[in-house]
Parts: sequence; structure tokens; C-alpha cells
Amino acid sequence: MSLTALLLLSFSCVALLYALFTVRRSALSFIAVILCHTYTNAQSYKFDFGLGKIEKGYTQVLPETKYNPQTGYGFEFSSNLVSNTYAGTDALRDDYITSNKPFYFSVKLPEGNYNVKVILGDKEGTSATTIKAECRRLMVEKVETAKGRFTTAEFTVHVKDSIIRSSNSESKVRLKAREYAYLHWDDKLTLEFNNAAPKVCAVEITKVSNIPTMFLAGNSTVVDQAEEPWAAWGQMIPAFFQPNKIVVANYAESGETLKAFKGARRLEKIWSMAKPGDYLFIEFAHNDQKPGGNHLDPFTTYKQTVKEWIAEARKRGVTPVLVTSMNRRTFDSSGHITNSLGDYPEAMRQTGKEENVAVIDLNAMSKILYEAWGPVTSLKAFVHFPANTFPNQKEELKDNTHFTAYGAYELAKCIVNGIKQNVPTLAAYLKKDLPSFNPLHPDDAMTWHLPASAFIGSVKPDGN
Repeated sequence: MSLTALLLLSFSCVALLYALFTVRRSALSFIAVILCHTYTNAQSYKFDFGLGKIEKGYTQVLPETKYNPQTGYGFEFSSNLVSNTYAGTDALRDDYITSNKPFYFSVKLPEGNYNVKVILGDKEGTSATTIKAECRRLMVEKVETAKGRFTTAEFTVHVKDSIIRSSNSESKVRLKAREYAYLHWDDKLTLEFNNAAPKVCAVEITKVSNIPTMFLAGNSTVVDQAEEPWAAWGQMIPAFFQPNKIVVANYAESGETLKAFKGARRLEKIWSMAKPGDYLFIEFAHNDQKPGGNHLDPFTTYKQTVKEWIAEARKRGVTPVLVTSMNRRTFDSSGHITNSLGDYPEAMRQTGKEENVAVIDLNAMSKILYEAWGPVTSLKAFVHFPANTFPNQKEELKDNTHFTAYGAYELAKCIVNGIKQNVPTLAAYLKKDLPSFNPLHPDDAMTWHLPASAFIGSVKPDGN
């Protein structure tokens, strides 16, 4: 630490001691938070939710605590927040905050990987909570607690920004206009608490640096879709991994091709963070096949580009994993899926064999999955909704490329199957209690449920 930094830190401590004798408790809390964010690089953040007693070492969060950059934490986009408090000696569990709508809590954090622990429950009631992060990234599926019981939900999340940091200079990912509003490109972590009775007692966030990262490079079928009713497998897959073992970093974006992904410096961004022991998943085809400046021919320039990425990953000690793109919803008259992706899936398979790289054949599994659903049930997996199903949606939605949360979740299960079969080192990080999945027998679309987030749109993502 430099002399200047030491002097600043010393001054801060003196100021804090002085405040102990001259200001009230509420003002002291505010000053302490400001000093923490200004002069230290905090590795752990602890928040006690509710109106009751404050646990030592924690920062109190009230229903009216709104996010602002100065304090660096608070609620956003949220309404109907309520705090229930009970008499007792357990400061963390004697109170909680809840809502009858999805509610969002943000913490200003530098880019990196973080382990998050959330205490859930109700001293005199039950609870049911689903947790998502950033742009609707599924972290914790429905967690229920019985009356008077508590549980700690734990997950590991990647926080990113668009800055590419290198030893010589800084540059930026070239974001598309709509990406500036995405929650996953800002300078904070946003947590969404959802379901029938989400009751949050406390949140603890700790930075981690010694775990592998699973980077995702792809298009709209992989990206963390920002708005309902769209979803992609990349935003569902984090829920299948053990916490504090590995983290999923989704850098996919709608409309991208291999060439455009690199041109926008998204690949450079990944390389700037990648370290030995990490993984890079590569899935492109839907947009690469289209004519234009970003077109790549499947058996020549497409394969060549993928091989270049593989070589660069290996040079950095990163394990590449190839994913053949899932089919579109294109049924023939006999109820079978027709190939709308041409030679690209086969080109990816050949590349994997030629380079001795693991291939997850999502294209083959998706054909089995779609045909198991059939033309009618498959509509539940794709974005097909009548006009006026959602606010400001004046026209019918008929999208045979992009998925609902249900469809994305089932495809994520296919990816998990592929990991188990082809990437054993990565499979070791999957949750141990995952039920087996056969795409020939998908989950029942009528009983499967994931509560919708508050962000809803009517504009189809880029790409088709």
C-alpha cells in the first residue's frame, strides 16, 4: 500500500473514532459505510434485513433502503416491501423482509466472482423463495422452509463490466444500444427474490478468486435474456452447479456470430480474465449461416475460426468445450424436426474430433426433446403467446427459435447430460443430487414452474 493510501486510511480511522463521540448511531452507520467503500477493498459484505436488532458486523437493510451509489447497497425496482419482526435474541432470524412481488437488492461490487449466502425463513411462518441474479440468472430454485425453520441458500455468481483490463491499457467491449440497460453490465450485483413467500433474513457476499470459471460464448440461445418471456440455457445452468466450486460467466449476446463476437471484443474480454483451469463453451450457428459480412462457411471459415479459439484457449490453460446448436422448432407433417441449421452442427462435430475437444451434441439432443414434446406441447417451450398476454404486447408472439423459461431449463438439462458424458472434470462440480434426465422424457410442461421476473418485454431478441 502506498504512503498516500496509508495516510488516507489513517485519517479515515481517526474520523471514525471522532464520529463515535460526536454523532448519533444512524449517522455513524452512514459514515462507516462511506469509509468502507471509499478507502478499503472490502472482501465481504454482510446485510441484516429487517426492522429488528442488528447483528454485530452487519449493515441493516430496511424496506425503505433504496440503492444509491454513495452507500453502495439497497433495493431497486421493488415495491410492497414489508418487514416482520419478532421478539428474541437472534438478530439475524428474528426479522425478515418480504413482498408479494419479485423484489431486487443491489450491492455495488467490482468485477469478479462472489459467493453469496442468504438466510431464508420465518420464525412464526413458512417461506418459499427462488433467487435469480443480474439478468434473470437462475441461482437457487424453489427453497421452502417449514414454520419456524430456517435455511441458508448458497450460490456463486459472476459480476462483470465492459472494461477490458490489460497490463498496457484499457479498452471496452462494444456493447449494443440495448445492452446498456442490462443489469449484467453495470457496476453492481443485483439479486432477485421471488416466489410465493420469499422471506429474506440476511445476505452475505464474499469475494472468491480460487475457483474455476465456466465462460459461455454464444448467441441469443445462450445469453442471459433480460426480459420475460424469453430465456436461454445459459441463464439456467448456474443452478445445476455446487456453490463455491465453480462459477458460470455468461458472455453470450443475442444476434452474435463467431466473427461478430470477436469483433465486438467479447472474446478479448474473456481472454483478459481467463486463467488456467477455466472452461470456454463455444456455441454458434444460427446467425453464422446467414449471408452478410459475418457469414462463415461451415466446413472452411467456420471450422477454421473455432480451431483458432481452441488453440488460444489451450495456450492459456483453458479447456475448450464445443456445443452444437439446438434445432429450431421446424416440424414436418409427420411430427419430425427438419434440419434448419445446414452443415454447421456437423462442422462443429468434425472440429471436435479433429482437435480432440469435447463436444456436447445439443443439436442431436434437442431433436429428441422437441419430437418428444411434439408440435403442440413444444409451443410451451418456445415463445408463442397470443396478443395482450403481457403489458404493451399488442401483437401475437410466434418465435420458433427462442425459448421460454421452461424450454431453456430443459435445454440446460441436456447440457448437464453432455457435461456428465463428455467433460468429467467439469461434471465433478455439478450438484450431487441432480435427478437423471432423458430428453425423450422431458419434465411435464403443465406442472413445471419458475416464477416470472418483473422485467417483461415484447420485442424479439436479435437473431433467428
